[in-house]
Amino acid sequence: MLDREEILEIYRSYDRSNLAIATLGSHSALQILKGAQEEGFRSVVVCKRDRVELYRRFRVADEIITIDSYQELLEDKMLQRLRKLNALLVPHGSLIAYVGVGNIEDRLRIPLLGNRAILRWESDRTLERRWLTMAGIKMPKETHDPRDIDRLCLVKFPGARGGRGYFIVASYKDFKRKAERLIRKGRITREDLERATIQEYIPGVNMYLSYFYSPLTDEVELFGIDRRYEANIDGLTRIPAIDQTTSYIEPSYVVVGNAPLVARESLLPRVLEMGDRLVDVAREIAPPGMLGPFCLETMVTHELEFIAFEISARIVAGTNPFISGSPYSYLLYGHGMSMGRRLARELRLALEQEKEELLIT
Repeated sequence: MLDREEILEIYRSYDRSNLAIATLGSHSALQILKGAQEEGFRSVVVCKRDRVELYRRFRVADEIITIDSYQELLEDKMLQRLRKLNALLVPHGSLIAYVGVGNIEDRLRIPLLGNRAILRWESDRTLERRWLTMAGIKMPKETHDPRDIDRLCLVKFPGARGGRGYFIVASYKDFKRKAERLIRKGRITREDLERATIQEYIPGVNMYLSYFYSPLTDEVELFGIDRRYEANIDGLTRIPAIDQTTSYIEPSYVVVGNAPLVARESLLPRVLEMGDRLVDVAREIAPPGMLGPFCLETMVTHELEFIAFEISARIVAGTNPFISGSPYSYLLYGHGMSMGRRLARELRLALEQEKEELLIT
């Protein structure tokens, strides 16, 4: 793990009056870049050449840096260029997926807005489960040996892969048959299978709870709630059952978009309580703990019980529907507060208080 003091020394060499907020061109970059501009910071995107037109057309990037490979972000030449721009990098799911947690921890010598140490805990299913358990948050039953599958289960894979390759099984025989089919089709590898998590399938409504923790106020804010649209499982539900049984369509859980959701008000005290507990535990497991955005991914049962299946310790794409604000951010800030802008606002407030090092690792 890169020494935090080393990263802070890089930051201390920056011109604090001319900071830039940078991010990888993917995932939630549009709102991160726009939010930086709205709070008076220069915005920098590092993206592949086929994404340049996207950020140019939406006019959210003051500077566009092109790359041919995501690994270029780790090269000294690129890091020096970002440092000359006084850039603070915002991590998101694509950074984790394409650059890798290990590289973020050990090689990405650029100040991050957020805690790089906590990203390991979202990427490792065992650590993730420990975190949620320590916070007293209920999770689905986990089966470690596929031979022990005795109920409907979802087979998942580590990392920020957006549901790609996930499949449902009801028995060991079912597991073997579906896994071999997916391997033959190139959807997953045997290595994926060895690292898979087998979780009890929880029927209910998926609610992805996005929060923001401010170290300046020591308060957890509920930012927004979304649900995911997944192809093709959401489309299969529109096919009559008789047609589903006569023509096999292989279900998939690839996330293709997000939609806003408002929870019944009586659920919100529990939502806030879970966010508070996650932040309290984060201080213990990965100091300095949670910094800024995070998301608890849950199912809500017919008994109004929250069952969490994942946590993301950074901004999630589920906040993209709220670029102009969510019902919950409106209660705190009025119109126009995206999660990207909320993060930039925290940096601006920290600069005014000379406490910005609280936000950087």
